[in-house]
Amino acid sequence: MKENTPSAAADLLSAISDKVNACIQCGTCSASCPNAFAMDFSPRHLWRLLQAGEMQAVLTSRSFSLCSTCYYCTLRCPRGLPLTDIMSALKQVSARQLPMLDPSGVLFYQKFLESVRRHGRVREMEFMTLYFSAMKNPLLPFQFASLGIRLISRKKLPFQLPSKGSERLNALFRKVNELENAP
Repeated sequence: MKENTPSAAADLLSAISDKVNACIQCGTCSASCPNAFAMDFSPRHLWRLLQAGEMQAVLTSRSFSLCSTCYYCTLRCPRGLPLTDIMSALKQVSARQLPMLDPSGVLFYQKFLESVRRHGRVREMEFMTLYFSAMKNPLLPFQFASLGIRLISRKKLPFQLPSKGSERLNALFRKVNELENAP
């Protein structure tokens, strides 16, 4: 089984911080990044937060999840830092630690995959029903009701009755589960 402990995440964060300490804050990474405009912290800002030990701010950031792994930052870094690899490592640490902080993201993806497993594609109405019921917040669906009504009225969201599905993808999902949990 893969190591998924707080100490493993702390070790990975320590290794990340060691790599980023050589950053000279030139800004080439941020200037090179095609997704920097959408990030809450530019890559340069993210490295600075890591250097300052602001791990909570880094792990709750959405910057590394927007990284498209284009390697522009890595190729252009004057210090030769493996910045794209650092972004990927941050994704791993976040995946290990954020479910404890905010389970809504994990539930979202679990229910999404549950719908895909059942039908071979996502059935949006079923998926959102599963997600909202798993969140156990009766007011949450009302926040999205106007969007849902607009999508249905424009025929962008098909209204389909729940079905059992064909279960054709069970073997694939079982194999992935075996591979993920292999020693």
